[in-house]
Amino acid sequence: MLYPTIYSFYLSFFKWSGAGPKTYVGLLNYTDLLTNRPFKQSLINAVILFFEYVPAMTLLALILASLLNSRYLRLQSVFRTFIFLPYVTAIIAVTYAFQLLLDKRFGMVNLFLSWFGVEPTAWLNTPNLARICLSGLVTWRWLGYNMVLLLAGLQNISPELYEAAKIDGATPTQSFFRITLPLMKPMLLFCILLSTIGTVSLFDEPFILFNAGGGPRDATLTPVLYLYNTGFRYLHFGSASSIAYALFIILFLIGLFEIKVMGEKK
Repeated sequence: MLYPTIYSFYLSFFKWSGAGPKTYVGLLNYTDLLTNRPFKQSLINAVILFFEYVPAMTLLALILASLLNSRYLRLQSVFRTFIFLPYVTAIIAVTYAFQLLLDKRFGMVNLFLSWFGVEPTAWLNTPNLARICLSGLVTWRWLGYNMVLLLAGLQNISPELYEAAKIDGATPTQSFFRITLPLMKPMLLFCILLSTIGTVSLFDEPFILFNAGGGPRDATLTPVLYLYNTGFRYLHFGSASSIAYALFIILFLIGLFEIKVMGEKK
């Protein structure tokens, strides 16, 4: 692990196609990122994707975790398994299933909408819709993972707090907002920050869903997907190495922010 890390940093100062001599370019690969349109677009896409799916996914995960934490719900293990299943399902199979569902001519989504007189939609070929579809796929895959984390946090809350609130006449809604939500803030923040890091490093879903491309007008080009294409598709290994270290700095800063905020919460 140490050698590839050091060697990739070394490569970031060179122009190299993977064969032949290397050309030293100094900091050029890094300065080029400041004016690199696809790289900027990938960062913008990451921000848009974050706001498209992270808040909704976190809220839905919290609702599901609260329901599964209820002592009145039967077959809890069955529901937990069902919701967590997408996370452990092969991403290739899941993504191809999404492609079939969203196909303009034969997809089940357009077939269903046609019953209501809606014209067929090119879901994966329209920039804004392509991002929404990608957000839906990511939400479906990672919802169960976030739910398990939040469920673990809920189970650490003492039942005595709810019993005392019930004796004082608090409704379930009041207990949720005055007990559950305040005590769950550190775990909610942890899930959101994990999702932020996951959004920056998103690769599998857009790579498979859009056949290794960035989608229509690069609408689904993510930073790590751009890194992959730069290095292994266009054979610009020096530029790819500089992208990797730029992303490392971004993720490192996010991690520092996470540690700082979590420390304040404690």
